[in-house]
Amino acid sequence: IELKSGILNIFLRTGVVFTQVDLWLGLSYCDGKWNEVTVSKEGSVISATMNELRDQALEPRVQQLKVNSPVFIGGIPPEIQSFYRELGLEQGFGGCMKDVKFTRGAVVNLASVSSSAVRVNLDGCLSTDSAVNCRGNDSILVYRGKEQSVYESALQPFTEYLYRVVALNEGGSVSSAWTHARTRESVPQNVPTPSRAHSINGYSIEVTWDKPAGVIGVIEKYILKAYEADGPAVPITSAELADAGMLTGILRGLHPFTKYAVTLTACTLAGCTESLHALNISTPQEAPEGVQSPTAISFPTFLLMSWSPPKTPNGIITEYTLYMNGIPIYSGNGTKYVVKDLAVFTPHQFLLTACTLAGCTNSSQVILFTAQLPPSHVDAPVLTVLDSRTIHVQWNEPVEVNGILDRYMIYMATNEQNFTKWNVIYNSTELFLDFTIPQLFPGTEYLIKLAACTGGGCSVSEASTAITDESTPEGVPAPKAQSYASDSFNISWTKPEYPNGIITSYGLYMDGVLLQNSSELSCYAYGLAPWSLHSFRVQACTGKGCALGPLVEARTMEAAPEGMVDVFATVDESIEVQLKWLAPNKPNGKLTYTVLVTGLFYADQ
Repeated sequence: IELKSGILNIFLRTGVVFTQVDLWLGLSYCDGKWNEVTVSKEGSVISATMNELRDQALEPRVQQLKVNSPVFIGGIPPEIQSFYRELGLEQGFGGCMKDVKFTRGAVVNLASVSSSAVRVNLDGCLSTDSAVNCRGNDSILVYRGKEQSVYESALQPFTEYLYRVVALNEGGSVSSAWTHARTRESVPQNVPTPSRAHSINGYSIEVTWDKPAGVIGVIEKYILKAYEADGPAVPITSAELADAGMLTGILRGLHPFTKYAVTLTACTLAGCTESLHALNISTPQEAPEGVQSPTAISFPTFLLMSWSPPKTPNGIITEYTLYMNGIPIYSGNGTKYVVKDLAVFTPHQFLLTACTLAGCTNSSQVILFTAQLPPSHVDAPVLTVLDSRTIHVQWNEPVEVNGILDRYMIYMATNEQNFTKWNVIYNSTELFLDFTIPQLFPGTEYLIKLAACTGGGCSVSEASTAITDESTPEGVPAPKAQSYASDSFNISWTKPEYPNGIITSYGLYMDGVLLQNSSELSCYAYGLAPWSLHSFRVQACTGKGCALGPLVEARTMEAAPEGMVDVFATVDESIEVQLKWLAPNKPNGKLTYTVLVTGLFYADQ
């Protein structure tokens, strides 16, 4: 289809058949108004119509027309012009187009379906001067001078302009070919508020709007944004709609039972503009999300149940239902409930249902136990004496544990402490049923009792008694010998540090001779010489044997010497005498001597 020199030419080729229709228009279309052009093929008749003018051609050989390639309107791209040399291929169409239709289909939105556009306004003309400019020879001088470039301003947005340069001198002029340039689009102005919105469900809404008026350029896309009514000025969700011909869109990702303010944003290639005002809408309620399992404070025979609201209520909670072992036991608006008359440490399955007017949601199932108690009864342990220092302890698991058995403990007391102090000698979570107690004292009576523990506490058995086998004593003390007269000793001693049994007798040895053998802890030795040295040692005996203590030595007290002291005098010089003497027959102690002299003493004058 070509418009050239006032003639609308229609060229149709199907197969080898070529048909042409020429409709004379003159300059009737250069009136600044819209002109409707219709080209049709009905059977063998090809016709062309513009406004009230019409022409047609009859070609019986014409074949059925099938279009299976891109449709070019207003010109042919340079890359395929070589395939259609029989066409005039004049400069492409420059002007305005709208409401393009094919057959009986819908109106095509060229702005959204076209892959490229050159020298054409696709959404209507922006000025009414086409009545002059469409003739092609009425141009406006924009520059005169010697420069080789010019900047032109104050142009209309998104408008196609034709330029050519005329170079002239006194000898004449030469003109360039026409070249085209399009100004860029402007940012949309006065974007309207969405006209209507209705909820599809609690998570999405459908929004309808009117096409913005006075947009200069092609609307590339619309953006719907939803803001929480009382929230921050940041959209919760948005939807980008690339099909600018659609005036309805769906916003998803919303929260149920929430007030939103919805805005419309229109975008051209130059930028986007959001509507100044918003459309308010509230999403409906939905079934709750994130229903949390109930929790409990456990007691031995009852559970104090409680639960928190759903993480996302999605509305007003109308009712909670608590299930135990699949049976509803509570319905209402409360968040606490006491489950009574339960067995000790017994598992129960619980599930919570939360409901709004839109529906109900279950929590995950949880198993909760009543609290533990100490075991009902613990049997006394069975004791076996292995030797003089070892006792083997055995016991049975309690019949009624009342929980999870956590540990066993063994307490022990001895007769040395009058059974008043109990020491823990075994404490283990390894649930063995026996234990060997080492490093005990021989011949000692022990009381041993067992404790079995759960998370609810411990129960202690009655005490069992065992006596380790006797052994020879250990730590027999040294005796203490004290002399209060020159012929006797008072000797005393204490019990062995480790009797290792029952002491049957104590033996006292003096100078290697057994002086006394009895259960006494003292002895009196007499008839001894004054200042005489003696050795003493204590022997302690059990049924298994005897042991000696260390040896000590002591002397009796001193007495007056007995006998005469014989003195011998020898004159050495005129002024010296040497004295010698013999000790008494019985010194009876440690002697010291005193020499008494009477007479005249020599002195130098």
